Amino acid sequence: MMEKLSAEEFDKNLYDVTEKLDIALKISGRNREDVILLAATKTVDPETVNYALSKGIKYIGENKVNELLSKDDMINDCHRHFIGHLQTNKVKDVINRAQMIESVDSIKLAKEISRLAVKNDKTMEILIEINIGGEESKWGFTPEKAEDAVREIAALPNLRVKGLMAIPPVSENREDSRKYFRKMNKLFIDISSKKIDNSSMDILSMGMSGDFDIAVEEGANLIRLGTALFGGRVYIN
Repeated sequence: MMEKLSAEEFDKNLYDVTEKLDIALKISGRNREDVILLAATKTVDPETVNYALSKGIKYIGENKVNELLSKDDMINDCHRHFIGHLQTNKVKDVINRAQMIESVDSIKLAKEISRLAVKNDKTMEILIEINIGGEESKWGFTPEKAEDAVREIAALPNLRVKGLMAIPPVSENREDSRKYFRKMNKLFIDISSKKIDNSSMDILSMGMSGDFDIAVEEGANLIRLGTALFGGRVYIN
């Protein structure tokens, strides 16, 4: 049986996250409104998600299509992102339920999102996923192919490339992530400077519960937090 998360425990988690975030923002010379705090709600029940929304969270992210579908009618108004690996045959289930797809990791996937966006008469905002550590176990474009990917995907109809997303290699020393975040920020700035048509490069999504403060120090303006907010992925009692 899952341990219950009390409202007080969530409030404490959110307070701790905010304190840590404020320190990182001060180091990076930015303000609170410069960074989006997205709650990664994998396995978190709708009641708990709605409590988080009531406490000021405005963005949530789901990793699994089935979970996105099962919660769809039970989550209060918010900005929903899909942040997990997305198979092309599942795009149809996401296209009208998410405001952004962060994990566009192939041209094939981008083309399917474009096709269904056209079919549904909508423009889908997306992020290009970068395999910043060159890991065989992870999806995404290599840094060397990132600019070409942005150019090709931005040319597809009914897509708007809003930026980049990455997950650095896991390490016991969280400071090891810094070099990857720094590399991502440089890549983000370089591609932004090219002013590629139909790409705004507004969002650099990187940093999770264990390293979000480092990511913010190195330029992230969207962080995806699950465990830091919800602990063992439980529900409000």
